[in-house]
Amino acid sequence: MPPAGSNPPAPGVNQGKSGPKALVVEIDGLTHATLRDAMAQKKVPALQSLQLAPAWTGGTDGALSEQPTTDGPGWATLLTGTWVARHAVHADTPDRRIDTKLAPSVFAFAKQKKDAGYLTASVTANALYPSLLVSETGTLDTAVDCAGADACVTANTSRLIDAGYDLLVAQYGAPAATAANGLRSEAYERAVSDTSAAIGQLLARIAQRTTNDAREDWLVILTTGHGLDAFGSVTPLKGIDSRTVFIASNKTLAALPGIGAAAPTDNALFQLAAATDIAPTVLRHLGALPPSEAYNFNGQALQAATAVHKLAARTSADKGSIELSWTLAGELSGPVKVLRDGKAIATLPAGATTYTDPVKAASDGLYAFQYTVVVGEASVSISAQIAYVKVGLINLYALDALPAIDVNATSTLTPWASEADGGSLVADDNFQPPYRAQALRVDNRVKSASGMAGYRLLQNRDVTADPNVSAFTIGFWLRTDATCSQGVSNGASVIANKNYTSGANAGLAIGLFNSCEIRFNVGAGGPRADSNGYLLSAGQWAYVAVVVDKAKLKLSGYVLDASRGTQTGNATLTSALVAQLGGLKNGIGLNEDGTGQYYQRETSSPRGAMDFNDLAIWNRALTAEELTNVFTSGQPLSATTP
Repeated sequence: MPPAGSNPPAPGVNQGKSGPKALVVEIDGLTHATLRDAMAQKKVPALQSLQLAPAWTGGTDGALSEQPTTDGPGWATLLTGTWVARHAVHADTPDRRIDTKLAPSVFAFAKQKKDAGYLTASVTANALYPSLLVSETGTLDTAVDCAGADACVTANTSRLIDAGYDLLVAQYGAPAATAANGLRSEAYERAVSDTSAAIGQLLARIAQRTTNDAREDWLVILTTGHGLDAFGSVTPLKGIDSRTVFIASNKTLAALPGIGAAAPTDNALFQLAAATDIAPTVLRHLGALPPSEAYNFNGQALQAATAVHKLAARTSADKGSIELSWTLAGELSGPVKVLRDGKAIATLPAGATTYTDPVKAASDGLYAFQYTVVVGEASVSISAQIAYVKVGLINLYALDALPAIDVNATSTLTPWASEADGGSLVADDNFQPPYRAQALRVDNRVKSASGMAGYRLLQNRDVTADPNVSAFTIGFWLRTDATCSQGVSNGASVIANKNYTSGANAGLAIGLFNSCEIRFNVGAGGPRADSNGYLLSAGQWAYVAVVVDKAKLKLSGYVLDASRGTQTGNATLTSALVAQLGGLKNGIGLNEDGTGQYYQRETSSPRGAMDFNDLAIWNRALTAEELTNVFTSGQPLSATTP
């Protein structure tokens, strides 16, 4: 009598139910090069119909994801779709456990789809593997430890396929047991051939089931946990051979590159699929993939038309933000969304490959975040840490209510003359739902008897004048009236801490001139520096910022306008100009200068209304990328500030 599992069942009625089903087979010790050569030489006929592609494992060197290319970490990655920062299996010791709170297994996600009633099973030859999942209970209907016997794996997996199980993960070990003899040895080649034939028996049973019931839709994936070095040995040193694995599938997967190709021998390997892609691919097939808000896989479902590769996170040089980067392939027409800890923080243009997230924390310390990048149907997550140093945003006015309140309570924003309060709240539809912000309209046509009008910002610590502050940034959303009526040849004062009757007077100013032109100006009682030619779209929101680097003697102006694009320029400062940046030391006027009486003196500059929102001051020089992120994020700064 043939051993159990050696023959497919006779035609008939399937046990279990119809619908999507998945079989994942991990073959310890089988390298991509060996399998590719065997398929090319038709030595593994049972596997010839599969689409084979090289892939990679081991995480990213020097990052939180870096993990050894050995059995335990590889098996944990297969089951969870995560690297070691989440699954926590650092080595091949029996005391290691997958952290199933941070990294639930594919079985747990399948069981969460309660309406499907999925039956789940694992059948393993490697004695280490069953212990890795002992902390997760109630997610496996059957777990078989075959204690090194591959025949047991075939027999039990066959039995479970016949019984109608929906998600099966099986593991063979014969190639690994013989690899030390050499990857060209007779023993190794026989192990590869025997394992291929055993998997062929599983595929035959699946084929019979689909013949019996065309509604059964099977996804089959073959892989290995890690590669081997040139001597057929397992090594945690993560050479390119040890990091090279493979994904072979019975289905066409749109985001699986390199089908049929040799594995790259350099960093091009990391533009291919990763071992972390297998779990989300299986769950998408089963309809059990979580939404982007709950997505924590370090890989993506390979059915997507877009591929996201090389997602990386690093701390910025100022230790105040996290810089994300990635590459894209495939369909790139849709926007790129970025989530932090399950909440959307930015929507970027199609094809975007970078994002800088300014960290908002109450104090210095080590902070951890989970970021997810979503492009079309593709999602990939990454764990990030930052040793945060609280420098940066020192004043922030959301301007959603009056009186205006500084989020950090380190400044005040009030009318120059309380009896002539020209401030009112207006609706601001500049931000994406669910944000429905207000904005501050400063109308200097409402003035006191002395002519004072506008608003004044007074800082507890004036960054413009403080010699201990080496750089600062002032940024805000600005909207003129529908005709930009204050844009005249003499200029209107958008913000200024100087007497703006002359640009040469000491201090800093941003002015509005003919053709709705913004000009940036620094004066010192005679010498001056200017950066001009920035155009606004009348009656539309634009983001305006000035970055002053006192140490580098540089002023950078920015106007980011949805219709006119990003405009930036620079002006060179002198030590004398830097010394006089504080102007009158009387605060910064909004729709006024540092006296509160600019329009009283300059009658050829018409009074009118300007709208302001998210007025912010940083005690550092923001980068162009950071300012672009503020402009494109679709949300107010106040939404992410504690």
